[in-house]
Amino acid sequence: MTAKTMRAARLYEGGKPMVIEQLPVPQIRPTEVLVKIKACGIVPNLHNILTNWVNWFPHNPLPKLPAIFGLDPTGVVEAVGAQVYDFKVGDRVYVNPGRHCGSCRACRAGNTIACSAYTFNGYFGFTPKSPRMFEDYPYGGLCEYIPAPQYSLVKLPDNLSFETAARLGYLGTAYKALLRANVGPGSTVLINGISGTLGLGAVALALAMGARKILGTARNQALFQRVKDLAAPGRIEIHTLGSVPTQQWVAEVTQGEGVDVAIDALGPGAPHESLVQALKSVRRGGHLVNIGAIAGEVPIDLHWIMDNDIHISGSAWFTTGQGQAMADMVESGVLDLSFFEHSVFALEDVNQAISGIESRNGGFGNFVIRP
Repeated sequence: MTAKTMRAARLYEGGKPMVIEQLPVPQIRPTEVLVKIKACGIVPNLHNILTNWVNWFPHNPLPKLPAIFGLDPTGVVEAVGAQVYDFKVGDRVYVNPGRHCGSCRACRAGNTIACSAYTFNGYFGFTPKSPRMFEDYPYGGLCEYIPAPQYSLVKLPDNLSFETAARLGYLGTAYKALLRANVGPGSTVLINGISGTLGLGAVALALAMGARKILGTARNQALFQRVKDLAAPGRIEIHTLGSVPTQQWVAEVTQGEGVDVAIDALGPGAPHESLVQALKSVRRGGHLVNIGAIAGEVPIDLHWIMDNDIHISGSAWFTTGQGQAMADMVESGVLDLSFFEHSVFALEDVNQAISGIESRNGGFGNFVIRP
């Protein structure tokens, strides 16, 4: 029998600690399930959202405070609504936090990430309609129970732990970018920020998708060999940012060919030069996909891009179907995520987890809350 109350971490003011409170267990609508949380990921960007977001990105609205944050929840289905078709009590699931309305033109065309009200449940919104979506979905993953629409659920195989599945958000961001750039056998891929949270996920997925050569840029040389060890010798090579320009290094490694795809996984504070150099590393007809949120206006040579038939894309998040594909790849053994080092915290220690994540071991570290 489901409890009547639950513990939840709520934020009352940006920059201040979250407060653990007792709240009623939420009710579910007919097309939702109630998930008992087993693990919820803490990502590096959460600290930015809780302290700097209003000033950095005022066009991306946050939920009205007090609010329950938490982007990447995993758990077990506790109850199902009357109109839920394919899930049952006891199912192990990841909850994709991307919320869409289902009725706008983009949703009706099946392009749910382009929804005019697209919002990250428990995180931030993308459009002026996001505040309404936050009202409809006020429960992030930093609590004991959340309601989740059936469209958001990824079924987890037994060989994918709740702690590892709580990383599917950042993994999925990289996966969608690689799909967008048609990465597969024969592809050469450059990953800016290869040892970080986003970049390391891009490595694991590019390997699973058959990329023949992965190049990367990073600053933390202590992690270089660990990243290289994820594949056979020579399949991954890494360049230290700040030495020679990235495009010069790529030209040397590829004998002047350049790479098919560049994935920029550097964060908002990274210098624009890093992205521009990655772009200049792309071969004729190649593709750069930005997933790291480098901020501001980046200078690019549009004439060179036109003459060389270069593609530049932004890629935001991933669909639940793509999340299921990743889970299926783990089940089959194609996608190996065994390199994660889990740091597990109780819900009462959520503030310690958020403040301590900067000391993680690059992308290898995985911070999770276990309520």
